[in-house]
Amino acid sequence: MTQRVPLALLPGLLLDAGFWRAQSEALADIADSRIGDFSTQDNVAEMARSVLAAMPERFALAGLSMGGYVALEIMRQAPHRVALLALLDTKARLDTDEETSRRRGLIELARKGKFRGVTRMLLPMLVHEDALGDKAITGEIMAMAERCGRDVFVRQQNAIMTRPDSLPVLPRIACTTLVLCGREDARTPLECHEEMLRGLHSATLIVIEGCGHLPPLEKPAEVNQALRAWLGNWRRG
Repeated sequence: MTQRVPLALLPGLLLDAGFWRAQSEALADIADSRIGDFSTQDNVAEMARSVLAAMPERFALAGLSMGGYVALEIMRQAPHRVALLALLDTKARLDTDEETSRRRGLIELARKGKFRGVTRMLLPMLVHEDALGDKAITGEIMAMAERCGRDVFVRQQNAIMTRPDSLPVLPRIACTTLVLCGREDARTPLECHEEMLRGLHSATLIVIEGCGHLPPLEKPAEVNQALRAWLGNWRRG
């Protein structure tokens, strides 16, 4: 590979550029990583347009959780620009009524001044139970949430709740696709990734053992290895 692959890395809810630090550093020899900033938009269409505006004509695209929703929106808006796609700990289907109700409840708590409580409540849903005692991991999640703040949280939750159904997009995706998730992901379980795999033409599923919803933080070495192999398809992508 004579030049680095332009790589867009899209973070999830209440996550910022720090979330992808391990991947940006580990893949720096082969990838020119640019991390999406979703702090100002309140819908996935605008988030997708911001990524497209920041990237060259052809690029590799990886999104986790909300970032995966944005990645699928990019595949709806401009599939010809994406040479490689990676969908991490995300889903193509819409939320259930129960999930939407839970999001609205969290927004209400945040608006009542209980934003820090909201982020602490989310931790057991975000990482594997073994990671809950790892202060380096949980501390970084809390720090990112604090940097993002309440208003970003509310905007991002609204974007998630109003996103379109992306299941119909899957069969139209022609590029090589990596689908990756933590085995114990409580937010977007394995079945969501198996569903995406069935809808995609050229996709590989990787499951990270002993891991929750945030593999790039919880199991960075495994994720780096998977992304490096995926990026090896660049010239064929």
